[in-house]
Amino acid sequence: MPGLRADELAAFAAGEALFNRPFTPEEGLGPLFNQDRCGSCHDLPTSGGHGAEPVVKASRFDSAQGCSALTDQGGDLLQFLVTSHARSLGVRPERLPPDATATTDMRAPALYGLGLVAAIPDDDILRAADPYDDNDDGISGRPNMDSKRRVGRFGRKAQHATLFGFVEEAARLEMGLTTPGHVLEESANGVPLPPSADLAPDPEIGHAELQLLTDYVRFLAPPRPVLADDADLSDIREGANVFEWLGCESCHTPTFRTTTSEVPALNRKVFRLYSDLLLHDLGPDLADTCTPGTTPSEWKTARLVGLGHRFEFLHNGRAQTIEEAILLHGGEASATRDLYRRLNPSAKQQLLSFLMSL
Repeated sequence: MPGLRADELAAFAAGEALFNRPFTPEEGLGPLFNQDRCGSCHDLPTSGGHGAEPVVKASRFDSAQGCSALTDQGGDLLQFLVTSHARSLGVRPERLPPDATATTDMRAPALYGLGLVAAIPDDDILRAADPYDDNDDGISGRPNMDSKRRVGRFGRKAQHATLFGFVEEAARLEMGLTTPGHVLEESANGVPLPPSADLAPDPEIGHAELQLLTDYVRFLAPPRPVLADDADLSDIREGANVFEWLGCESCHTPTFRTTTSEVPALNRKVFRLYSDLLLHDLGPDLADTCTPGTTPSEWKTARLVGLGHRFEFLHNGRAQTIEEAILLHGGEASATRDLYRRLNPSAKQQLLSFLMSL
């Protein structure tokens, strides 16, 4: 980010090196894992970006008991790689939990600008919440509150309220690194691992290292607008008007301002986001997995900044074009989707030009 002080730049550089450094089994990797470094899942178009390699999530949902992350069967994130030492002891990759009612591929999101997202006051997010649709506009976004009553804002279901928690869980579940808050190794589909399967003492990554990773993510700059060489600025401006007319801004809030911060680069900054960070029901076509406290069809409004850097869309990459992603919107977005369908070809193209410029 522009405006970082010398100590902040140093923390960013150290965090970047750690983010892109492969861990070894002797340093705590595994025994079950998906990647050996953070940068393996966040490298497009640069370090800290989105990822092409999906991970598999699974969960159980029923209307009476709600959502289960299948903790007793290994959790909702499957680990498909095993260290050679653990494999020699009989450990095998995880399989789909038998009680799962849904699975999905999940693409890693870009991390650009998340320090700004972390600095949004809770009240500014809550101001847009309307869980019972009291204004009768068909939009009923709600916050995902954590156990400390903080507003969730990270993760596809807004299940994390803090960047540190978001980073800590990724290190623990994606790379198999035990942390000060979770010193026990993950199980294999709920079956404890052999005591000698792990080669490193616990915790395998400390608070200081987790803080460096968090600082790296915190100080990543937000994505810049994407303008093709032949971009028609008038079409992009008209597309922004179409975006507003369709009602997209009801969920994709264009900008936020950060709170007062001791970090000048984060202090009272207005920045583009195009998300309200709330959960919305997007209908059966986008329903798959859940997280505790959410339903399968509820998703945090996706950030649209950086859309022009992507080549596949939605959480599972199933949409190959932005138009496909729009047409899969249902539930609270049904009215906007149907309005989009009725646009003339010129207006559709202007809207898509605007979205790709973000």
